[in-house]
Amino acid sequence: MDWAETDGSHRKVTMTMDKVFQPTNQIPQMEPWFDENEAKALSDYMAAGGWITEFKKTREFEQMIAEFVGAKYCSIVSNGTISLALALMAYGIGPNDEVIVPDYTMVATANAVVLAGAEVVFADIEKESLCLGLTQIKAAMSERTKAVILVTINGRYPNDLEQIISFCCERGIKLIEDAAQSLGSRKGGQHLGTFGDIGSFSFSAPKVITTGQGGALITDDEAVIEKIRLLRDFGREKPGEDHYLTMGWNFKFTDLQAVIGIEQMKKLPWRVERKKAIYQLYQDQLKDVTEVEFIPTDLTDTSPWFIDVLVPVDKRAGLIEHLKSQGVGSRPFYPALHSEPVYARVGSYPIAEDIALRGLWLPSSAQLTDEQVITVCVAIKEYFSNR
Repeated sequence: MDWAETDGSHRKVTMTMDKVFQPTNQIPQMEPWFDENEAKALSDYMAAGGWITEFKKTREFEQMIAEFVGAKYCSIVSNGTISLALALMAYGIGPNDEVIVPDYTMVATANAVVLAGAEVVFADIEKESLCLGLTQIKAAMSERTKAVILVTINGRYPNDLEQIISFCCERGIKLIEDAAQSLGSRKGGQHLGTFGDIGSFSFSAPKVITTGQGGALITDDEAVIEKIRLLRDFGREKPGEDHYLTMGWNFKFTDLQAVIGIEQMKKLPWRVERKKAIYQLYQDQLKDVTEVEFIPTDLTDTSPWFIDVLVPVDKRAGLIEHLKSQGVGSRPFYPALHSEPVYARVGSYPIAEDIALRGLWLPSSAQLTDEQVITVCVAIKEYFSNR
């Protein structure tokens, strides 16, 4: 049964527009979700003579993000890698500075540090959350450490988040939250991305809402958001005017993307709850499969970006192939970044290394039906029951 989103509920889909975005005979690991609302909004925008480049719609999208997460300020930029790099630049972090990054994260986190001109220092993660913990941060510290990028991976946060905040604050170390996967996830009611000095989100295609590409920076610090607004727009004093106060670049967004983002934001509350329900259904269906391990997840706080599980190292490749033969998409976890050729660092990061070898993302789209989730779980049970 196919379902579309409405204001907090779901209904049977009968319209052709929705069917365009539904796969046939396949359950993909992830896919974006658009419907007639995005199509109509884009059509209306173009018919009204929109200039496409960023203007009023981008500002409206920024305001929606800020209000949703509870931040004073939001600046939307071209993508999530740029948003992290801009955060570092805005705090004056660059050459000769070190930035601590988890060894288990999407490569964009580390690459943003390089883009800003600083040096990446990898740290292992804690097993419970797959995030940096204070112990791991302390082990990676040096006198040149100027920032920590805390990745709230898959909407989770470290158990000692408050201690991390205090530790960084006491030492004048900037705490940058890479919350690319955490839109809709909170801790005790406070949205992830708002605990540190600045938070970053991503709107790339696999995220819970997407504009194709895009990133956002949120903060309560007016001075730093103004610096970011300069850096992202050629260093201009005012948008569209040729008077430059500082070095800057063209990292702007577009109103065309913002029109899509505004419609996606209207659906976000429903998607957040649906993601939680899908995760819970997977847990219920696979609770007796001893080979499948779920990462501890408090669904009161966390809206999982992807459904992530751990399986035996020697069974992962076979499971991926079995699922593929059943028309089910899956994806291995990120590699431990220190071991990738682009970084090729010597060191021991046992938890990140283990997670990278055992982790598997299962189908995770918000538009998955209960029946599709059960189909995936049946295929997983079938694989392990025969081994």
